Amino acid sequence: MRIIAGTAKGRKIFSVSKKMAVVPISDRIKQSVFDIIRPKIPACYFLDLFAGTGNVSLEALSRGAAKAVMLDKEVACVKNIKRNLEHLGFADRGMVFKGDVLKGIGFLSAYAPEGYDIIFMGPPYRDINEKPLSLSGPALAEAAKYNLLAKGGFIVLQHHKHEFFDVPALFKIYREEKYGDTLVHFLHFNKSKNPQPSKSEDFEGTIAKRKFVHANSDKQLKEIKQ
Repeated sequence: MRIIAGTAKGRKIFSVSKKMAVVPISDRIKQSVFDIIRPKIPACYFLDLFAGTGNVSLEALSRGAAKAVMLDKEVACVKNIKRNLEHLGFADRGMVFKGDVLKGIGFLSAYAPEGYDIIFMGPPYRDINEKPLSLSGPALAEAAKYNLLAKGGFIVLQHHKHEFFDVPALFKIYREEKYGDTLVHFLHFNKSKNPQPSKSEDFEGTIAKRKFVHANSDKQLKEIKQ
């Protein structure tokens, strides 16, 4: 695995043991997803649930995300992500926690008081016995329960094409991409359930404020275009 673009382009990403049931996002899907979300990455707050190797968040940091917060329930994954953050020089902008997405993630709001601009969810499709896990619906419910998404932000959900799930009323799917047996859905707030954010509260407004703050406090963000 390697970083595709940004300040760490071409740099290697360390993985976990092949004995673990961790399947990193493919380069093809990662490239396509980042081509879609690229304009929204600079200075964003990025949340990666079911982080695994940290591949997706590390790519976001390389492309200018102000902060990436990752969560995984496996100790080996957490240790590996910390290793990658140090290896790539992102330790000051990335953090990782050990925890189960379905057992309370409200504490993550403390690291992004205004919410996360981009939330990536790539839950495992099956357990070690090849039994479908169907974690997408419950994960979306947790994100809605704790109001983790920033106004104007969006969720990127990767799942198996045969996994069907309920979307919380708070969110709405607005785009779908298919890659073989994998589907990637893009969700944002359901306008019928939420008032439109004011100009001062929309995605561009929030990001502009974060660009100003981080460009003055973090030398690594000086390359971000204002």
